[in-house]
Amino acid sequence: MIFSQAGDLHRSFTVPIREGHQLALSTDNGEECLWIADPGRKNLKSSGYDPVPGERGGQVLCVSLTGQPKKTISTPEHPVYEHGNFAPTSMTVFDTGSGGNGDVWVADGYGESIVHRMDSAGNLIGSINGEEGDAGRFDCPHGVWVDYRKADPELYVADRANRRVQVYDLEGVYKRVFGEEVLTSPSAFAVDGQYMIVAELRARLAVFDLDDSFVTYIGENESISRIERNSPDDIPGWPNNLDDNGNPVRSRVLQTGKFNSPHGIATDNDGNIYSGEWLIGGRYTKLVKSR
Repeated sequence: MIFSQAGDLHRSFTVPIREGHQLALSTDNGEECLWIADPGRKNLKSSGYDPVPGERGGQVLCVSLTGQPKKTISTPEHPVYEHGNFAPTSMTVFDTGSGGNGDVWVADGYGESIVHRMDSAGNLIGSINGEEGDAGRFDCPHGVWVDYRKADPELYVADRANRRVQVYDLEGVYKRVFGEEVLTSPSAFAVDGQYMIVAELRARLAVFDLDDSFVTYIGENESISRIERNSPDDIPGWPNNLDDNGNPVRSRVLQTGKFNSPHGIATDNDGNIYSGEWLIGGRYTKLVKSR
């Protein structure tokens, strides 16, 4: 579904996926390409959701902005998948339109907690798992993003279950880690000028400057963000609520101006922020940049 900045639906098209988990744009031979991460797990009955019929199977799909499939990345030829599952949650492209080489970085966040580097044709070049540096192995690398704010672009990895972000160069060499004191659930990235915005699944956005120093939170819901997930003080059934029979239902405590479960994030050329939240029925929020 393609919307205007005002939220009006322009057009829509169907794509051969099981679940659209994250989107990214790139330029392919002068044409914009829409990348879709599909973990392929919605045929599993979990968290009370009804399963989608069919076989399980993750993929990354590239389509034109009219919905024409152009490329598909299936399970990489990597030893970890001899007994493991490929369930990609995110991808980012070192875009040729921004001086890159077209490499596609794919985060297998819901599968084997590994990030793969593919060439533009989808062939595996290499993989990283967090053990390349001092920080340690990834645990749900949920989001990946190429940062072009500096002269030398870098790869950011949202190491969600470890509550931190790991940074690499575009050859897969570890550089640094940050955020462990201020992040609880980093999931996705966006940028506004010199500032990077991190979607935190636990009810807030976190802003960092060019040096990865924390600046502020946006839309924080402290009744969620400051409470340990699944602790006795957590909202039962979060990100949803539970009915009298213990079944998940859409949250009854959503608040305007406060987040519940930001799962994806994007910005536009005017610096406005768009966030999609993970809960029954979903919720999309636009934050208009003040002048």
